[in-house]
Order: sequence, then C-alpha cells, then structure tokens
Amino acid sequence: MDSITQAVLGASIQGAMLGRWQGRKALLYGAMLGTLPDLDVIIDYGDAVADMTYHRGFSHSLFVLTGLALFLTWLTRRFRHNPGYSAQRLFLTLWLVLITHPLLDSFTSYGTQLLWPLTPIPTAWSSIFIIDPLYTVPLCVAVAVSLLYGLRDKAGKAPTLALLLSSLYLGFTLGAKYMAEQRVAAELTNQGIEAQQIFSTPTPFNSLLWRVIVLDGGDYHEALVSWFDDAPPQLTRIPRGTHLATALADSPAHKRLAWFTNGVLRYDQLGEQLVVTDIRLGMTGFHPFRFVFATLRDGQWQPIEQIERLPVERGDFTRLQLLWSRIWQPHIDVPLLAWADELRKAPVTLGSGQ
Repeated sequence: MDSITQAVLGASIQGAMLGRWQGRKALLYGAMLGTLPDLDVIIDYGDAVADMTYHRGFSHSLFVLTGLALFLTWLTRRFRHNPGYSAQRLFLTLWLVLITHPLLDSFTSYGTQLLWPLTPIPTAWSSIFIIDPLYTVPLCVAVAVSLLYGLRDKAGKAPTLALLLSSLYLGFTLGAKYMAEQRVAAELTNQGIEAQQIFSTPTPFNSLLWRVIVLDGGDYHEALVSWFDDAPPQLTRIPRGTHLATALADSPAHKRLAWFTNGVLRYDQLGEQLVVTDIRLGMTGFHPFRFVFATLRDGQWQPIEQIERLPVERGDFTRLQLLWSRIWQPHIDVPLLAWADELRKAPVTLGSGQ
C-alpha cells in the first residue's frame, strides 16, 4: 500500500495500544515504525528486475520483523522504561505495528515475501488496489481526531474504531474477489475454456469493479466484473506472446520474474526489443512494470545483461472515468483489446542509467 496508508495504520495501532500512556507521541512513533519496512526501496539491487523482485523481501519478512520487535522491546525497556505498561504489551504493540505493514501489502497484487528467507511464491491476495480511499480515510480521520483531542478520553477510542472499520472493509474486498472469480469461472465452464490460472484484482481506486485475467496457453482472457452486473462477464481474448519466452530460457532474471509474478506475464516484440510485462499490476494497456530483456541481432535474440524498465507513462483520466461508469452501467463497452494492443507501441530506446 501507499506510504500514507501504512503511516496512519501504524499510528492507529500504536495509538490504540499505548496512547493512554504515550499520548500523541504514540501516533508519531507508530507512523514512523509503520513505514520502516519500505526503506528497502533505497537499496540498489543491480537492475530493474532485481529492484522489483527483491523489494518487499527481507524487510517484509514476518521472521525478521518479529525479531526486530523483540529487539526494540528490549531496547525501549532498557533505556525508556515506562511502569505504566508491561513488556508484553509493548512487544505486542511494536509487533503489530511492524507486521501489519507486510500483511496489508499482501492484500495488493504486487507480491510480498512474508516468509523470507524461505522462497514460496510471494503472497499476493490482490483484493485491494495499492491506493484505496475507503480503506485509508477512516484511519486518517482517526489520527486527525486523536491529534486534535488526544488519546486519553473518549476520543482515544477513535483509532480502535477506525481499525475495526478498515479491517471489515478488507473482509468485504475478499468477498468481492470471490464474487468476481466465481462469475468468470462459470462463464469459462459455459464456453468450455479450461483455465491454466486465474488472477483477479480490483480496478484502480475501488473494490466494486474487478479485472479478472485467465491464462490460456499462448493467450489470456480478460474480463471486467462489477457487483452490479446483470449478465455473464464478457471474455476478451488477448495474445500473450509466450513463444517469445523460449529466447529467455537461460535468463536467471526471467526465471526470477516468472517466480515473483507466478507466471502472469506477457511477451511482446517491439521493433528489435523483447519486452516482458507484468500484467497483474496497473490496468489493461497501462502496466507500470515492463522490462526489455533482449535485443534482436542477426535474427537472434541477444539477452541484455543490465535489464532496464521502460519509462512509465501517466495514466489516462478519461479511461478512469470510463471504468467508473462501468461500475454502475454494465452495458458500457470498455475496449480492453484495443487498450491491450497499445502495449505494442513503437519501441523505446533506453540509455544507460535511465
């Protein structure tokens, strides 16, 4: 999730747990600690694929963060002892502030390595968009109320109430995800399509309209499903270019990216460049993680040693408006195939260090 959400989540937890003794300082401590795991973004891992796939790694590990919570508890009790609360309460507070960061990240579609250094496929429950006002606003309101009125009187209950509301909302998103996948699964059965894999994620900034991807050999099907649909979802078949992946059979970076994304990738030849796209993230036709893996020389694909990420273009506000209308009006046509075809735009020349 975005940094603001992680900060107000951490602030709300520490405010609810220790605000009675720490006062408004609990909000500051919780906000700082709640954003700590994302400091791994300052680490340069060598290339664009490594930067993406090592992010949300060790710093988001439940093992590492539990150890850090134990250390911070010992440190605080040693140098800033407060007889008002026990070491157990302090540890539980710090532990919750730390581990709720990666747990919340796991509800997005990016991929979080909760069990690092173990290497199962990164967790991506993908039930909430990376920015979702309905989740964040209650926490922001609770922090604002607590800053204004303090945490020792009735206003001190605001963080607890906000945490309850935001948690209930997460539960709602899981129900919405199940709804979308079940509707698409029924249509796949109706059309006799055997899915290799189904991946679903909410469209930007909401949890009412869902984007469902169905991998099917060299193609993938994509559908939009809203809570308010009164007809079966329409499946749009889109080429995935998997034949190009054979050129990357010996690429460790491609193997890592395929592991990180669980294979939900698309391959395109753009001029003389082989581009691999993580189609889980963003929206159809606008995917922020696209990598140039090889260049064509004398009819042969030559792997690129220093893999670079294509520049990210700004999203189109008119498309967001169309998606918003699609939530309420099931018969609005969203041109998914045309948007997806835009990935095959003219190749971009990348310079070193770009």
